Amino acid sequence: MDTLVVPDRDKASAASSIRRVGIIGAGQMGNGIAHVAALANYEILINDLSPDAFDKAMVTIAKNMDRQVGKGLITEDDKKAALALIKFASDFDGLGECDLVIEAAVEDEGVKRKIFAELVKSLKPTALIATNTSSISVTRLAAITDRPERFMGMHFMNPVPLMELVELIRGIATDDETFEICRDFVHSLGKTTAVSEDFPAFIVNRILLPMINEAVYTLYEGVGTVDSIDKAMKLGANHPMGPLELADFIGLDTCLSVMQVLYEGLADTKYRPCPLLVKYVEAGWLGRKTQRGFYDYRGETPVPTR
Repeated sequence: MDTLVVPDRDKASAASSIRRVGIIGAGQMGNGIAHVAALANYEILINDLSPDAFDKAMVTIAKNMDRQVGKGLITEDDKKAALALIKFASDFDGLGECDLVIEAAVEDEGVKRKIFAELVKSLKPTALIATNTSSISVTRLAAITDRPERFMGMHFMNPVPLMELVELIRGIATDDETFEICRDFVHSLGKTTAVSEDFPAFIVNRILLPMINEAVYTLYEGVGTVDSIDKAMKLGANHPMGPLELADFIGLDTCLSVMQVLYEGLADTKYRPCPLLVKYVEAGWLGRKTQRGFYDYRGETPVPTR
């Protein structure tokens, strides 16, 4: 991941009906979306549970933009202008004048349903809503709102500034205008879109997460160690990261959530989450974000935990 995807600030007019963008969640995905959207000259309002989360997000965004400046991809003036466009919204009323609100909260359907039920009370009638869910039914989430025709899935890849792809997922009620505006908005960020039907885990995670789950089964059954499994896939299949290293990067709780959606949604035993993955999540060993997962990150170099 040596190349950063840089939005073209002049292309923001492609989604001319969108000027102000709300983002719910200041975590890794939320701050990444804010980063690329601000560079594309959109006004950004980030909502999170606390100002501290917003402050932490701004530090992360500034550091990532510094990397872009260092690589000559943006100028210092671009960075300053983009950071000035990002503000904090302490509650959903603060998102009331947004043209588009992107939900980037935890991958938990119950949490997302509560967010949407409350959010719509504050939005103007013309506002569009997008969810960054990586696996949950867009149709089902849209049905919670008062505007399912103006709701769709907009699944950014992690890390957002680096990854070029965004999956677009229409719910059964999503109208053509909403799809076209959201597609143009994503393109204005310098991203490429892939359109998926609204089936569990969509395209990328429908393929990727079962591979990761199978790698965990390979570890669970003693076929190989963490080191040997990751080495085999990096050197034998030319993957940039081994599947267990990638799982730690994604977050083992997120991996488990996606596998549960696949297993419950498709009723096929091939999607059964590995018991070892469940055990790690139960232990709170969620990967990089908790400093332990399939690797222990508390020292100078990551050390396999099995």
